[in-house]
Amino acid sequence: MSRTFVVVGGGVGGGTAAFALRAAGFEGRIVLICDEPRPPYSKPPLSKGVLQGTEPVQRTAFRPDKWYVDKGIDLVTGVAVTELDADGHKLTLADGQLLGFDKLLLATGGTARSLPGVDAVDGVFTLRTVDDALAIKARLQAGARLVVVGAGFIGAEVAASARTVGCEVTVLEGMDSPLQRVLPKVLGELYGQFHREHGVEVRTGIAISDLERQGEQVVAHAASGERFVADAVVVGIGMVPNDSLAVKAGLAVDNGILVDETCATSAPDIFAAGDVANAYHPLFGERMRVEHWQHAQHQAKAAALNMAGTPTPYEEVPWVWSDQYDLNLQVAGLPQPDDDVHLRGDVDGRCFSAILTRNGAVTAAVAVNRADDVRAVRRMLQARATIPLEVLADPGTDLTGLVEETLNRKDGR
Repeated sequence: MSRTFVVVGGGVGGGTAAFALRAAGFEGRIVLICDEPRPPYSKPPLSKGVLQGTEPVQRTAFRPDKWYVDKGIDLVTGVAVTELDADGHKLTLADGQLLGFDKLLLATGGTARSLPGVDAVDGVFTLRTVDDALAIKARLQAGARLVVVGAGFIGAEVAASARTVGCEVTVLEGMDSPLQRVLPKVLGELYGQFHREHGVEVRTGIAISDLERQGEQVVAHAASGERFVADAVVVGIGMVPNDSLAVKAGLAVDNGILVDETCATSAPDIFAAGDVANAYHPLFGERMRVEHWQHAQHQAKAAALNMAGTPTPYEEVPWVWSDQYDLNLQVAGLPQPDDDVHLRGDVDGRCFSAILTRNGAVTAAVAVNRADDVRAVRRMLQARATIPLEVLADPGTDLTGLVEETLNRKDGR
């Protein structure tokens, strides 16, 4: 009997899973459901090339439309799934259609977090979808004043893109430094410095209490009483996982859908991957919900292999990058704000890396325009190899060569 596997989600995770199912030899019916009126697409360009006008929206597509036809994938766009019957193995779609499944992957991603009460304020945006990016891009004219609330990855990328096209940009961050929720303060302060050098006004310790429309402008009111006037405001304060289907269906949920190392949920034949999945990670021995493009892609592939009957635990070391101005920031591992930082390279020349440690153990690597160092430490962490910190942190050490030698020795070569 032919089986039906359904994938819910129009991001890179959903597209990857559908492809991986076919590549793994699954010959049954594959249905890929996207609530947006377009096939799966890649989101990293939205805050960079799309906002700057250097990359057309069409180039963000995960695959050409013909690819889905050639692979025999039933693509459903512009229709949301409204209900999941886990026991009955059925989905209800917004158009009333009922769809049965033998196995299901939830790759529903997340929704941009906003400030309370500002959804209806004209000129206030979040960035999560193509439509969001196009709406913001229309406001990014040379000389326009933009306020960005939040100095995490999305906020910093939007600020850099807006500044690149000639906007006057102010970034308001509630923490003491940019990126402080994910990186030690010294690294966040360096990134704040980079933005200031490009003409961005970066204000930290600023909590926004309200946003309102006044005539042709938007005013951001800080809890301190300060007012920031702009032509537009972008709120970049993180995301919340789209786990409502799982919640209503009775699946185990805690900061995302709980899954094991094979991406299996608490319900038989139902899997989850990407931003929405809170997964047990065998390499680190703990649960984590990772919001990176690479993670969504590779975890979704692992989920598809497990659905197709090939046991594949997902245990990749998290890795993320961010391009801002002429800077390429890369992070691998599990950094924490209170990690110890060991800098190596040329900080002033914007070509350096940092080894992060906790209780003497390496937790992560961060680099600016020095991707090889991050790649080397990521390989070391993936292989569970140990290298003395004094050697790793030595600015004269060739990390790539050192890690290669260490892994060869570990493998007995």
